Amino acid sequence: MAIVGEGDEAAGDTEGRAMGRDWETELAEVWAQLDDLPPETFRRRIDELAARCPHGGGVADFERASAFDSTDCPEQAVALYQQALSAGLTGLRRRRAVIQLASSLRNVGRAEEGVRLLERELETHSDELDDAVRATLALALADVGRSREAVGHAVYALSRHLPRYQRSMAAYGRELIDSARP
Repeated sequence: MAIVGEGDEAAGDTEGRAMGRDWETELAEVWAQLDDLPPETFRRRIDELAARCPHGGGVADFERASAFDSTDCPEQAVALYQQALSAGLTGLRRRRAVIQLASSLRNVGRAEEGVRLLERELETHSDELDDAVRATLALALADVGRSREAVGHAVYALSRHLPRYQRSMAAYGRELIDSARP
């Protein structure tokens, strides 16, 4: 299963607060039922909401992709994530789409594509999803045989969450990443 934000589909997303708040609330309510609904029912409910999405820029495709992803259908999710990104998805949803697309690519045997996406993503801005980018990149790197670099990204991402040794672990992670590069 690809990585899809748990319970954060509307929470913390300033785009959602700025426009279509009632739709965002309904969306969050359906996502909260993910584990309680049969997969087909969940996807149908997301699809119904996506059909009346008040946002442009790929939001509906992103939500549909996330629903497929969250119900173990990464093959269907990949094209929808790509459509959402091509349509100009912005903000946290854009970054989530990149992470989730890379994870889905990994799950369908296209990990190298996921690595390229996430390596580019690390070069963009920094936000609260940086560690998710690195964790997903670590998984994809492991799948393509770049284990030393994968461990480096995982340790680096973990370092910010440790009660002690953050500086040392970040340095060790960076050292592993740098030593794995040609």
